[in-house]
Amino acid sequence: MADKATLTIGDQSFDLPILKGTTGPDVMDVRKFYADSDLFTFDPGFTSTASCESKITFIDGDAGILLHRGYPIDQLVEKSSFLEVCYLLLHGELPNAAEFETFDHNITYHTMLHAQFDRFFEGFRRDAHPMAIMTGAVGALSAFYADSINVDDPREREISAHRLIAKMPTIAARAFKYHMGQPFVSPRNNLSYSENFLRMCFAVPAEDWVPNPILTRAMDRIFILHADHEQNASTSTVRLAGSSGAHPFACIAAGIACLWGPSHGGANQEALEMLEEIGTVDKIPEFIEGVKARKYKLMGFGHRVYKNFDPRATAMQKTCHEVLGELGINDPLLEVAMELEKIALSDPYFIERKLYPNIDFYSGITLRAMGFPSKMFTVLFALARTVGWISQWKEMFEDPARKIGRPRQLYTGATQRDYAPIDKR
Repeated sequence: MADKATLTIGDQSFDLPILKGTTGPDVMDVRKFYADSDLFTFDPGFTSTASCESKITFIDGDAGILLHRGYPIDQLVEKSSFLEVCYLLLHGELPNAAEFETFDHNITYHTMLHAQFDRFFEGFRRDAHPMAIMTGAVGALSAFYADSINVDDPREREISAHRLIAKMPTIAARAFKYHMGQPFVSPRNNLSYSENFLRMCFAVPAEDWVPNPILTRAMDRIFILHADHEQNASTSTVRLAGSSGAHPFACIAAGIACLWGPSHGGANQEALEMLEEIGTVDKIPEFIEGVKARKYKLMGFGHRVYKNFDPRATAMQKTCHEVLGELGINDPLLEVAMELEKIALSDPYFIERKLYPNIDFYSGITLRAMGFPSKMFTVLFALARTVGWISQWKEMFEDPARKIGRPRQLYTGATQRDYAPIDKR
């Protein structure tokens, strides 16, 4: 490909440099186009615009590829752990034994929250959505940990990153417990990241909590599968907020607020609500016909980015069946899900349109089986995605080409007009 593209408008021509990445599409550099031409480009949703340069995550939607720092997601899910993936996303390389021991210690010993912070939860109504609590709580962290919000200090940036990764499970578990009307459970330093989170969610004073290795591994996999996903809406929100120099607690709170949208982090909840609407296995044929006639909306199938299959769904499917097999739950909704999965993988209508079950379909079923209500699904997504957000924020902040975000617009409103007094209107 040529090193530049030439755009001709009327009798003027403009040379646009072509930039090449290590993989993926090349891009036309339009940074000087406005200054040279007095024209903006128009791209609602920025779906054809590269908003940044990044070395963290690569997606090829047509080929069904997801790489974190070059490592395929299926290898990370099978062979790695969530904390190791956290280190990878933050630092660019997998840790050696000594590096991981230090990182694991730093995260583990940052999981406690300031004692006064627990009173913060009492300001919410008991029926408050856990995501409302998460948004407020994470934003409030800067009031308790003001010693690490100087974004110009690399050491403080690192401490904030560790604190966010460490404290997010504690905040999420407290949001869950508060919503359920149960007492808070403090973290324990002798447990793994995912095991600690499950204990904080499900332990009660009335009986001893017994860890289940299969459920712990499932939780860890879910976290890995949701850790980062390139420049999606919430990640772009974090980067845009950070471009102003905002500290990471504020930026991650902004990301959580964006994730709350049903078209983003709420997709697995919508998939489960679809199953609830179907209700029983005998109603699936009617639902399938309704989907084909476009009477019903199909949730949890296909993906905006992945045009063939979601590479995360394969691992999530395996995890889903392991959890269901371990728990042996007799839930009509799970029976509906499994039957719908069989039909989707065999019906020509689904196959021709590449409407395969995606990660949201399997994660919703899995989390329900593990005991989480649907209102918690997006909270768990936010917990896992925090490491992606903070890694992207860190990369953006360390980029010498960083500028404050300032999208342009195609103005279609009124042109200049004169004010008229109210009695003249």
